[in-house]
Amino acid sequence: MSNFNIDYDREDRLGFPEIIFGTSKRIEDLILIINDYITRDKNVLVTKLQKKKAKKLLKYFPNSFYDTLSGIFILKKTSIVSKNSEVAIISGGSSDIHIVNEVFYTLSFLGVKSEKINDVGVAGINRLMNRINDLKKYDVLIVIAGFEGALPTVVGGLLPQPIIAVPTDVGYGVSKNGKTALNSMLSSCANGITVVNINNGYGAAMAAVRILNQFNK
Repeated sequence: MSNFNIDYDREDRLGFPEIIFGTSKRIEDLILIINDYITRDKNVLVTKLQKKKAKKLLKYFPNSFYDTLSGIFILKKTSIVSKNSEVAIISGGSSDIHIVNEVFYTLSFLGVKSEKINDVGVAGINRLMNRINDLKKYDVLIVIAGFEGALPTVVGGLLPQPIIAVPTDVGYGVSKNGKTALNSMLSSCANGITVVNINNGYGAAMAAVRILNQFNK
């Protein structure tokens, strides 16, 4: 047993388990935490895990999974085959893939099937318009964009579902580090859009899970 006070009651209380933030944890502590989960026969999701740490964890837990783009580590990767996709992950460009994958694998870990709809940013808005009818079938839309962050506003003006906007750090000049995208999304004139922090794909996925849990009651 580890000395960490892991919140194993969270799943019963909130409908989802505690997830491990990997960036600031030592590899030794991560191994102890994961082993604690194993003793309780529970799967583990670690977010924002650096490649150097992941390399060591993959050796220690040889059947685990790591996505180098998003920094997502999963102790036991599972496939979802029985559900229709409930969430659309819409991104402005291929440069946003690190956050797209963070959303995708977080949802997958929690048993929610999603579909990635990449490269439909406002610079070529015809690409988005060609998918509008397809997008109507999803329960929740997670919209990811960097630079000026306009994509969630456009989606919010066209579709009625709950929309969770994720600004990314993709961009340069005044758009560098994602603050322009964040401010743009917070200033959106499309009513009712929810905005999470810069690069917080995990947070967007969890917001979608909370919404879906209410739908599925």
